[in-house]
Amino acid sequence: METIQSINPATEEPIASYERISAEVAIEKVNNANDVFQSWKQQSFEHRATLMHKLADILEENTEEYAQLATQEMGKIIEQSRGEIMKCARICRYYADNAADLLADSPVETEASKSYVAFQPLGVLLAVMPWNFPFYQVIRFAAPALMAGNTCVLKHASNVQGCAYALEEMIEKAGFPKGIFANLNINSKDVEKVIEHPHVKAVTLTGSEPAGRSVASIAGKNLKKTVMELGGSDAYIILEDADLEEATDLAVFGRLQNNGQTCIAAKRFVVVEDIYEDFLEKFTEKMQSKKMGEPTDEDVYFGPMARVDLRNELHEQVEKSISQGARLVIGGEIPNRKGAYYPATILAEVAPGMEGFDNELFGPVASVIKANDEAHAIELANNSNFGLGSGVITGNKERGEKVALQLEAGNSFVNKLVVSDPRLPFGGIKNSGYGRELSGYGIREFTNTKSVWVE
Repeated sequence: METIQSINPATEEPIASYERISAEVAIEKVNNANDVFQSWKQQSFEHRATLMHKLADILEENTEEYAQLATQEMGKIIEQSRGEIMKCARICRYYADNAADLLADSPVETEASKSYVAFQPLGVLLAVMPWNFPFYQVIRFAAPALMAGNTCVLKHASNVQGCAYALEEMIEKAGFPKGIFANLNINSKDVEKVIEHPHVKAVTLTGSEPAGRSVASIAGKNLKKTVMELGGSDAYIILEDADLEEATDLAVFGRLQNNGQTCIAAKRFVVVEDIYEDFLEKFTEKMQSKKMGEPTDEDVYFGPMARVDLRNELHEQVEKSISQGARLVIGGEIPNRKGAYYPATILAEVAPGMEGFDNELFGPVASVIKANDEAHAIELANNSNFGLGSGVITGNKERGEKVALQLEAGNSFVNKLVVSDPRLPFGGIKNSGYGRELSGYGIREFTNTKSVWVE
């Protein structure tokens, strides 16, 4: 049996070992989840909500334990890991309190004596999830799925199996039926067999564009519903009337949060030329001042990337951008130390056709792009194969809203970094995927939207 190791990216030392399960064992877990579904779908929203609130209690009561585990496995600074766990608890409570209303029958006036739309669960759902938010990405899917009456199987990233098993354990501890949520620690090559299984009714994936294309193609051949939340190269437009202190504060956090590893992080800063040099100067000063270090230290601003190979790939992208004409302002060198560390890096004079413009830089590297004016900034922002998040920073809210509505993305924020909020739908367009998570739109993605007509 294959064994995988969880490696601490800050020290490159092993944390724990986990045995892969075979495809046959994974299918047994799928069959069990389908058996559980037959009774779970009959449970009331009130019963489901009681268990979901208990899950939120467990998350809150064990925040430090789970946060330390996330930090150990993927390098997130401890303060942000604690925030991730608390956000998981909020998601659980949101759906516990609102699922019944979000999935209530919707009356439609017709010639029938009664007609309405009902939202019914589909069955077993497969989630293929990434390492960058090892608890939140899963809870974001699982909380609405379970409240809707579905059951779940999880293929989590190999480097966060400790988090994956912790999720399985906490859901059972909250009182949910055994097998309603199962971690499938399988090899990636076995995912196809799980997708093809008739008891798996739909698939959701958060991850890279290549992974999304692969999983979606398999699901499509098998006529399975999918939701894809893929990569992003989010553009933030900085207009000439922006408060530069506020703009650069947002830019620094947007680029370094989660050690630069988030799909909706600010990655391309499109700055109008009137303030380009001033923005770049302040941005550089603030990026240089942020401490990189051991993620369990309370005073560090960002830690290592999740794996050494990912750090090395990012460095290659930086070097390629420079060879294509980008100017390295700060950073851009692999530190001489243990761990998957990469410094805060700024590339200036980035333009279309360069690696730092066209592709996602998934780490603490910012691309700064000069625009002639507002119209040109919008054109540059939209000149991307991605469309997940976007933003505009301006002193005029009305102007910002008009710009935001012209940005080609699933999320456009004015004077704020894009965040996921359970009250709002979350997802992308273009190569950033399709479908929506969160809010009523998200919980209905994995339901049968059924028309009912009573003559």
